Amino acid sequence: MSFDYDLFVIGGGSGGVRAARVAAQEGAKVALAEEDRYGGTCVIRGCVPKKLMVFASEYSSMFEDAQAYGWDIKAGAFDWDAFKGKLHGELDRLEGIYRNILKNNGVESFDSRAKLADAHTVELADGTRKTAKHILIATGGWPTVPEFPGSELAITSNEMFHLDKLPESLLIVGGGYIASEFAGIMNGLGVKTTQFYRGAQILRGFDDEARGLISEEMCQAGIDVHLGTNVLEMRKEGDKIWVKSTNGQERLFDKVMYATGRHPNADNLGLEEIGVQRGRKGEIIVDEYSQTSVPSVYAIGDVTDRVALTPVAIREAMAFVETVFKGNPASPDHALIPTAIFTQPEMGTIGLSEEEAREQEPVEVYATSFKPMQQAFAGRAQRVLMKLIVSKATRKVLGCHIVAPGAGEMIQLAGIAVKMGATKEDFDRTVAVHPTMSEELVTLKTPVRST
Repeated sequence: MSFDYDLFVIGGGSGGVRAARVAAQEGAKVALAEEDRYGGTCVIRGCVPKKLMVFASEYSSMFEDAQAYGWDIKAGAFDWDAFKGKLHGELDRLEGIYRNILKNNGVESFDSRAKLADAHTVELADGTRKTAKHILIATGGWPTVPEFPGSELAITSNEMFHLDKLPESLLIVGGGYIASEFAGIMNGLGVKTTQFYRGAQILRGFDDEARGLISEEMCQAGIDVHLGTNVLEMRKEGDKIWVKSTNGQERLFDKVMYATGRHPNADNLGLEEIGVQRGRKGEIIVDEYSQTSVPSVYAIGDVTDRVALTPVAIREAMAFVETVFKGNPASPDHALIPTAIFTQPEMGTIGLSEEEAREQEPVEVYATSFKPMQQAFAGRAQRVLMKLIVSKATRKVLGCHIVAPGAGEMIQLAGIAVKMGATKEDFDRTVAVHPTMSEELVTLKTPVRST
């Protein structure tokens, strides 16, 4: 049977574009459809604009520190319009790069929504149908707001990059990394920021000691964090939003942002009609080679709800091409993935938390918390954390957790050692780089806890 294409990709994010490009480089005839902007969540409404906002928000404290170091400097007001204009200019530039990647590699692109008509046919929004030997779904995820009275008044992280002006007051609902990152960003930009989280501590699933320190530092920085708290109802009251919460308070905010979860963006794609199985959360179920229950249809990235990280989607894309177009079955490696959370303070982590490791086997915990030199000299009370979880039996470092400025940069390098199976003694044999914060990772001699 002849097809219009060897591969048709639905979704122009990092994973979809990578798969399309690499498959085309292998000689495949490839097409890709994207209904929104090329670059996906990470480039357009996620990690890239968020990180630029993190940078912008950190300058307020830098100005204060500069004065403490003797600089005659005065901080002015933050110009949201100037920043937003430059931010969106950068996103336009990056989207252009993604479009050119496809064009320069001979991938035919369609600026259109697409859905599956059958196991080998994709239907575009105008009714045009294209056939392909293989179809790859890489449509990512989308933020959700739970339904309750007034829930339509809430915005999500998608809209945070498009605010007409910065609000004077903002409520962020959620305790995950997106909620906590935006709390730090908006607080740093001068917005009176409140965070509600229904759980006992923010950043559920991460190391307890690390997330406890982040929560404490966020409070010290001026973020009004309320744990064990959720929203009951909201309503419009003039230019404000009235919020009634489970802690009995009634307050007014200029904006309310929800970051309580994301769902796989797999609805209305024709999946059920052709027999593609989906899970409880709506995710597309795939095997270890990213193949769905329909052999010609594959899925990668957040739509599969495996590990929702851009570099993971890219790895899954590469493994897909290796399997389907190079004849070398390859499954993506989801073990020991280093991760950065751009809260303020920042966190870098890889491997098991102390709590997870204790359930698995006897461990030793090496940790230290201290005031870093740069901030301490400026008179800040900010603390950092360096922590290693070590197996008693094998001496392997099972987990590494860093809460500190630049933690994301540090964990990328420490992650190489942990991924290679480094032992505590391997860390000990490494000469310290002095004076740095990260030297503590190789000078931790005595465990603080042992189980």
